[in-house]
Amino acid sequence: TQLVSYQRGADSVELAATIGRTEFEQADEYGVLHRIEARDYIIRTADLLLAGETVLPKAGDQIRETDGTITHVYEVMAPGGEPPWRYSDPYRVALRIHTKHVKTETDGP
Repeated sequence: TQLVSYQRGADSVELAATIGRTEFEQADEYGVLHRIEARDYIIRTADLLLAGETVLPKAGDQIRETDGTITHVYEVMAPGGEPPWRYSDPYRVALRIHTKHVKTETDGP
């Protein structure tokens, strides 16, 4: 588990996340199947608070994962019309959020 920042517009929250992955299969216009791997963040549903309210993930939100002076930015999304998140357990205590790496930022010289 590690701390990440979940961001939607100007609102953000620090939360603990377990990192995982999901493989998706998507057919192109020629019927060829492509495997796409998403980086997943598993978080407690109750921890996703933005502007004082519990929310659910939305496509386009960002998760920022910092390692020293490097921050990896992941966008909430899923390929082929799949939902970008799902509950990770039958009691809806945890969310599995699918993301794709969109950029890397560096602090300092």
